[in-house]
Amino acid sequence: MPDGTYTDGGMTATDGARRFRIGSIAPIVLGGLLAAGGVEGGPPREKGVFRKPDLVELVALDPTIKLDVRYATANNFVGRPVYTEARAFLQRSAAEALVRAHRALKEKGYGLLIFDGYRPWSVTKLFWDVTPKSKREFVANPKEGSKHNRGCAVDLSLYDLRSGNEVQMPSAYDEMSPRAYPGYAGGTAEERHRRDLLRSAMEAQGFTVEPNEWWHFNCKDWREYPILDVPFKDIASPAVSSPSN
Repeated sequence: MPDGTYTDGGMTATDGARRFRIGSIAPIVLGGLLAAGGVEGGPPREKGVFRKPDLVELVALDPTIKLDVRYATANNFVGRPVYTEARAFLQRSAAEALVRAHRALKEKGYGLLIFDGYRPWSVTKLFWDVTPKSKREFVANPKEGSKHNRGCAVDLSLYDLRSGNEVQMPSAYDEMSPRAYPGYAGGTAEERHRRDLLRSAMEAQGFTVEPNEWWHFNCKDWREYPILDVPFKDIASPAVSSPSN
C-alpha cells in the first residue's frame, strides 16, 4: 500500500493507522439502525438443534483481561461507534478457554487485549452493506451469519504486562490487507514472534485462527450455537465462576 492517505471504493486509510476506513456512510442510516436495535427481516433462519446461549462477560471471569472495544468508538473501519457499550462477551465455554490462554500468556509477560467478542447480527449486516465488494473477504456475509454472531469468535491482541500497552503486530487491527494474514512474512521479527505467540496460546485452548486475520479466533464448538441479534443491554449477567487452570 502507498504511504499517505488514499481511497478505495469509498474507503480511506492513513499511513499511521494502516487501516481502511469507510468514508461515506450516511449518519442517519447508521443512527437509525442502532436506535432500532436490529434490521428488518432479521438473521437467517437456521435448521437444526442448538445449545442454549450462555453469553458471559469476559472481564467478569478475569478483570486483568483488557478491553479496547473499537466498535464502541470512532476508532474503527466504519469511522463511528456501532456499539452503545464497550463490553465483550463469549459463550461460556469459549470465555473460559480464553481465560486459560490469558493466564498462560502471563508467564511470557503478556496479557490479552480484547477488541470484540459476541457481535449482534445487525452489526454484521451493517459491515457487509458498507464494505466495498473488493474488501468483503474481511467481513462476514449476513446471509450466512458469522461466528461472532454466535458468541464463538473473538478479536484480540496482546498487551505488555510491564507497560500495560498494546504490542505492535505485523498489521493494525481490522487492516484489510495481506499484512493481516496469519502467515504474512513481512513486518519485524518481533512483530511476527508476538503474532505467532498469540496464535499458539489460543490454539492450545482449542481456538482456530481466521485465514486472513491474525487477530480473529474461532471457538471449535461454534456450530453448536445459534446466530443471535441481542443488544448488549439485553444480555443477562449470570453468576460466574473462575475457570480452573
